[in-house]
Amino acid sequence: MQIDLPDTETSVTLIFDREHPLTDDGYFAFCMANPDLNVERMPGGEIVIVPPAGGESDFRSLGAGAALHAWAMRDGRGKPFGSSVQFFLPNGAALSPDAAWVSNERLAVLSKRERQQFLRLIPEFVIEVMSPSDRLSAAQQKMRLWTANGVELGWLIDGDGRRVYVYRGTAERRIVANADSIGGEGPVDGFLLPLGRIWAGL
Repeated sequence: MQIDLPDTETSVTLIFDREHPLTDDGYFAFCMANPDLNVERMPGGEIVIVPPAGGESDFRSLGAGAALHAWAMRDGRGKPFGSSVQFFLPNGAALSPDAAWVSNERLAVLSKRERQQFLRLIPEFVIEVMSPSDRLSAAQQKMRLWTANGVELGWLIDGDGRRVYVYRGTAERRIVANADSIGGEGPVDGFLLPLGRIWAGL
């Protein structure tokens, strides 16, 4: 099923059938039929289509992801992922982070074929970078979805506000403001993300 949408700078939510939401296979087929759409699925089955990132937010996301990739390749305990990956979560959501890290142990349980599709596992660490179209409340709700499903550490980066909202599990959240860098904890202990270029933007 292909979808034609009007040009929009805000998210669009699609609800096909509340009583019979798309199965995982049906959702995957929908995504494959609409490769130009940035799509996620909420726990209730709603499909959210997010507009493409603007230049500055993409620059910030790529910088954070590149730093994570470089560290992960040196560290060797897990693998980094970018914004085009999607994770099937236990509560039915299917979410894409701006960057993520998954331990080798979690990846080892997946077959080769399973690794080539949306990943049925929970990343230990995720990074989300706010775009101009993002509302803080919605971005924070997505972070709560990540942690409620078992993500151990999450960073929500607000480049314009020069803040990083740090999520540890489901109970703890703190704010790092105007810092030169932020260090990883728990599963990504040893990772250091410089923040100067992210704050500066384009």
